[in-house]
Amino acid sequence: MGAHLLVFIGVAAIVIVLPGPDTAVVTKNVLVHGRRAGWGTSLGVSAGLSVWTLAAAVGVASVVRASAVAFTVLKLIGALYLAWLGLQALRAARHTESAAGGATANKPAMGALGGFRQGILSDLANPKIGIFFTSLLPQFVDRGHSVLLPFLALGALFVLMTVLWLFAYCLIAASAAKTLQRPRVKATMNRVTGIVLIALGLRLAVEHR
Repeated sequence: MGAHLLVFIGVAAIVIVLPGPDTAVVTKNVLVHGRRAGWGTSLGVSAGLSVWTLAAAVGVASVVRASAVAFTVLKLIGALYLAWLGLQALRAARHTESAAGGATANKPAMGALGGFRQGILSDLANPKIGIFFTSLLPQFVDRGHSVLLPFLALGALFVLMTVLWLFAYCLIAASAAKTLQRPRVKATMNRVTGIVLIALGLRLAVEHR
């Protein structure tokens, strides 16, 4: 595994930085609820990745990969959840515009715990993560040896890289959000984020293994 570690880090970095459903959820929570909610979401995503790492190590993720029923159920749950989050963002956009027009104040912002719940649910409900781990990790494990510890080590490295990237991303997004606090602009950003989340949910719903 040592000879392939740098290659794994390079591949993992590319996968982590590329935007996906988890990044969209983090973005939505940073823009709508603030930096703490974004950090909580990032930790939730990382917790979900930790569960998938353990599942890949013990073989559970392979069952999801092999079973059409398990894959479809998880896929539809994830798609519905992303669509629901998208609808929440669209509602936030409407409330922002109402507040700008003099309506009553919005409900309290989500905290870190609420963000954590959304992050872990978003990640666990995406069967593509399980397939990714069961496809990627074996390529960096020496044949003829136990895979449990190498899988856990590589998965832990992937999780660490993910949480560091998402925390940095939250800081960047929160700084950018400070310039987007005008109600009309904020409503537009919420609306775009909501549409992206719904589109990601639809894409997940029609994806094949």
